[in-house]
Amino acid sequence: MPAINPDISVAIVTYQNANEIEMCIHSLQQDLIGLTAQVVIVDNASSDDTSSRLKAISDKPSSTRFNVLFFQNLDNLGFTKALNQALTRCTGDFILILNPDTQLKTPCVSILIDGLQSDNKVGVIAPQLININGTIQKSCRHFPRRRDLLLEISGLSRLFPQSQILNHWKMGAFSHEEKMYVEQPQGAFLLFSRKLLIDIGYWDETFFMFFSDVDWCYRVTGAGHKILFEPSAQAIHRKGASVYKNRTNMIFTSHRSFYDYFRKHRKNIFFANQFIGLLLLVSAEMRAFFYWLEKRATS
Repeated sequence: MPAINPDISVAIVTYQNANEIEMCIHSLQQDLIGLTAQVVIVDNASSDDTSSRLKAISDKPSSTRFNVLFFQNLDNLGFTKALNQALTRCTGDFILILNPDTQLKTPCVSILIDGLQSDNKVGVIAPQLININGTIQKSCRHFPRRRDLLLEISGLSRLFPQSQILNHWKMGAFSHEEKMYVEQPQGAFLLFSRKLLIDIGYWDETFFMFFSDVDWCYRVTGAGHKILFEPSAQAIHRKGASVYKNRTNMIFTSHRSFYDYFRKHRKNIFFANQFIGLLLLVSAEMRAFFYWLEKRATS
């Protein structure tokens, strides 16, 4: 029988991840040896064979050490809503939010749990993410400010990628090779206690897919908790494996979520947000147009 109170629960949302999900689960099984684990997977109406592969995995006889629970939505409800569906079913002492396009490099979770337990200021901990070519993925950011958006749209942040001022938002000066407190690690891999989730609350479903991780981390730090980046723990991350399958729609969704974030957390100047919203709309139109040109040129 599955463990009633597992040491750790893993919340995964899938969408068109047939090529990645089995590798992710296998790496979890290898890394979580010694822990009782509950893996809760919610699929957002994938049209590939993600669901059939997950059903085959979840239909296998349950283990007392590693139990997979699979749920499928009839429609794509968005990442954030599906994640909350998974989180409500998590019963472990620790909770790991994990993207399906990740592979843990053992040891990973044990290092992160030690990091949480050894520093009572830390509420959330994240590992170093690695690209499939072995390079370090720049996965940590500051909370965005309006001026950061202007620097991003103007191209100055890309012209001076290592500048602490011009690329402040994406932490261009941070090598991602040292352990430090950060504001917002990417939501692809976040570990925290279930007590913290109860205290902070679930993710804000106003954000369909993007910026719900930024918003939640903002609430975590606003409640007085630290977020720790721990590079001695590592995971491979095939960044954007789901997002890039519907690139145009994701461009507009991400820009809208960016605006919603400012409207929620930077609401002191109404007209500034209106201006930012207009810039984001124009930027989304331009990015979608250039993406269309790129696809047309390569087709």
